[in-house]
Amino acid sequence: MLIGVPKEVKDDEYRVALLPVGVELLVHDGHIVLMEADAGLGSGIADSEYRDAGATIVGSANDVYKADLVVKVKEPQSSEYGHIQGDQVLFCYFHFAPNEPLTKAMLDRSAICIAYETVQTSHGDLPLLTPMSEVAGRMSIQEGAKYLESPFMGRGILLGGVPGVAPADVVIIGGGVVGTNAAKVAAGLGANVTIMDVDVSRLRYLSDILPPNVTTLFSDLHSVRHMVPRADLLIGAVLIPGSRAPRLVTQEMVAEMKPGAVIVDVAVDQGGCVETTRPTTHHDPTYLEYGVVHYAVTNMPGAVGRTSTHALCNVTLPYVRRLARAGWMQAMQNDPILATGLNIARGEIVHTGVAEAFGARPTPLADLQGDWC
Repeated sequence: MLIGVPKEVKDDEYRVALLPVGVELLVHDGHIVLMEADAGLGSGIADSEYRDAGATIVGSANDVYKADLVVKVKEPQSSEYGHIQGDQVLFCYFHFAPNEPLTKAMLDRSAICIAYETVQTSHGDLPLLTPMSEVAGRMSIQEGAKYLESPFMGRGILLGGVPGVAPADVVIIGGGVVGTNAAKVAAGLGANVTIMDVDVSRLRYLSDILPPNVTTLFSDLHSVRHMVPRADLLIGAVLIPGSRAPRLVTQEMVAEMKPGAVIVDVAVDQGGCVETTRPTTHHDPTYLEYGVVHYAVTNMPGAVGRTSTHALCNVTLPYVRRLARAGWMQAMQNDPILATGLNIARGEIVHTGVAEAFGARPTPLADLQGDWC
């Protein structure tokens, strides 16, 4: 199979979708790998390393998109839409639910869109999203602490305080991978942390593993309404795989927050769980609403490309090899976990969460081709 890896073109995105070891293994499997020139530079990987591993270095994205399987990190940008061919397999993060233009473009191109973020095990784990959620959760506190500083319009609070001065109050909505990693870092810095979730079993687990300066709290309308105004730093960490994030923090709640408080809405990739959230970039990461600093960068892990690329490729490569070995249709049949990643195929929405976001009915896999079964 011809496999292509383009250079990422989203603003301030420094990750790359394949490591040299991945190239070597895919070439050993009998495939041809096309790497766009300089695709790995943002992650500290030179073209020569890919070439030594067996890749063919090509000069443009147009050359890469001649491939049968295109492996990326972030969703195709509008400048890339024209490269995409019918029945071409794209394997990357998509986050379709809040992005109607992207969804329409992929439907119009009749692409096969397999989304990292919806690949899910029978136990509910998200193996291709988890490493980036770990990075984003830890970064959320790092960034939040910075923007609490006065030069960045924050309250002028040191997250952990000092002897004789109280630490900051950090409220985390969502006790999944992002929320847990955020709580670990915030607690380690000495903040007063509250983590909220709707799953009591999860809260029980978090209470066991997190340090004493972390309080667990059941998340409902009243508790969210009570905790949001108390937060110096509010982390939005809510995820429903494939679906738009629920807006749990209303505009009215934000208006009651302290001037200079900071919101980091990690859920922005799925539309955000804070009503006042709008997407930002690493180049221009924050804005003020009701005197509250909002940080809503849609590709947070992209800023730490060396760490993120290795963490991501460690988990994606086995699935890339399966797709390349069997082709997408057979791979879906062979691997029900991989099949959960199929979002759009041949002009049809397959994933239930994506379909619901646009008021559509999902198309069963068996209907995509008559001889599927």
